[in-house]
Amino acid sequence: MSDPWDGPAGQATRSRSARVPGQRAPESDGARPTGGRAAARAAARAGGGRRARRARPVRRGRRILKAIGICMSVLVVVTAGAGWWFYQHLNGNIHSVSLDGKGGAEKADAFGRTPINILVMGSDGRTSKADCKLGGGCSKTGVQTGSNADVQMVVHISADRSNATVMSIPRDTMTRVPACKDSESGQSTNGYYGQINSALQYGPACQVATVHQLTGIPIDHFVKLDFSGVVKMSDAVGGVSVCVSNDVYDTYSHLKLSKGGHTLKGVAALEFVRSRHGFGDGSDLGRTISQHIFLSAMIRKFKSAGTLTDPTAVYDLADAATKALTVDDGLGTVKKLVGLASDVNKVPTKRITFTTMQTGADPNDTNRVVVGPGAKTLFSTIADDQSLTTGSGKKSAAASATAKATATASAVPASQIAVTVENGTAVTGRASDIAAALTDQGFSSATTTANAPSPAASTTLTYGTGQKAEAKTAAKALGLPGSHLKQGTGPGLTLVIGSDWPSGNGYPGGGSSASPADTKTAVGGAHASTADQAKTCAKVSPYKTVELNGVSMTPTQAYAAARGKPDSDS
Repeated sequence: MSDPWDGPAGQATRSRSARVPGQRAPESDGARPTGGRAAARAAARAGGGRRARRARPVRRGRRILKAIGICMSVLVVVTAGAGWWFYQHLNGNIHSVSLDGKGGAEKADAFGRTPINILVMGSDGRTSKADCKLGGGCSKTGVQTGSNADVQMVVHISADRSNATVMSIPRDTMTRVPACKDSESGQSTNGYYGQINSALQYGPACQVATVHQLTGIPIDHFVKLDFSGVVKMSDAVGGVSVCVSNDVYDTYSHLKLSKGGHTLKGVAALEFVRSRHGFGDGSDLGRTISQHIFLSAMIRKFKSAGTLTDPTAVYDLADAATKALTVDDGLGTVKKLVGLASDVNKVPTKRITFTTMQTGADPNDTNRVVVGPGAKTLFSTIADDQSLTTGSGKKSAAASATAKATATASAVPASQIAVTVENGTAVTGRASDIAAALTDQGFSSATTTANAPSPAASTTLTYGTGQKAEAKTAAKALGLPGSHLKQGTGPGLTLVIGSDWPSGNGYPGGGSSASPADTKTAVGGAHASTADQAKTCAKVSPYKTVELNGVSMTPTQAYAAARGKPDSDS
């Protein structure tokens, strides 16, 4: 049957008197549709015909669209609310403390850019049950109050964000602690001479003030991390890859690892950064170097593509970081911490230099150290915003010279090598000049000077039995050819300056590493390295620095003797 409205020009083909099927009674005004589109519209309003039935899907579609709109609005609100909750949650994790201007202020460069200096502190505090379990020592005292800054690193980010320097200050350094008062505990001091790490007992601001006073470097911010914080951070990044040069078992920190590479998480990571008897010479100086290796690996992990592009990893890292850190008010929000992370991320790993403050033996206590030769130059280099790497990312001449001076067959650090320098020339002060050049490169502060028994035409370095390696280290630092070394009958190293070396700190034509460049002096004896050195292994101590079952032994011997104890990363 044809549609009643299929006539030409919309005209009906039936009589006007014909009733349209389903047509309603005439309107009250007596008007009737006369056909065409008007009649169709009237019929649609009357609810009759196929057009009326087609209107229902339109209404359903509108209802569906409206429902979708409501759902989208709810989703936007929920998502925004979740983001806001997450932001507030992270902000709520952060514990911040005012510095009260204790660290001085940075100066802007010619372009108005300002460097950033942060004191990173690792606390030894057992101020919670978690830290008591990790650090030990609470069996008699229980949860303790107060803590020391056993790790102290000045992190300098240059004004142009092109380079950075990380300088460790050994915890055993003796210095003057200024008058301080902890704003939280109320504990105060009028100032004293003591071990630098003890200043934290009077609050983080006091530790900052002490480091600022010692180095002259303005400290803008601080970040404090406790035992459990190290565990949380290493877990959040999925572990940190490190390498050890030999089997090692530090019976004090409990670190036990076989020779080679390892990925450390949780407690194992904490044992590694706490180990002071496992590496180097078994002192806190050796520990700073292994900590630099650990931090370099962590920085590389942060910068790796998989870490900061994985939303779950980013959340875990942000949550762990904000829970683990105590910071100053200037870093007391997620936005400010993100800004700091962005600044650090701008610096290439090859231009992040790690150093350790040069030290000398404390004349009043063999277990303590004092600021050594070269340290003041390192301080001023950082304070003056000078880079320790070249624009290409290669080590500066200073860092390269230090590496060459210490890369010998001997395991004895330059800091343990003392030289008696004798003047065999007619030039006044020659012995003092050369002695200063040695100590500026990290040789022992026990290096002494004297006049030679008689004038000498040629310069010679005489060494005692078993001290040839030490003599080579000293000769390389001064550019002295091997033909000028000879074994003597007495102990120690004696350098006689001859008339063939009338001036300068490097032997003529010898390629001395003792040039007067400031950056060279800055890193002399500072164990400089850069964060891109992924293949560097922590040097296990060759000395008997640990004890097992009452017997002193090397960390490698202890590893062999403790076969039944599982490795830290097992």
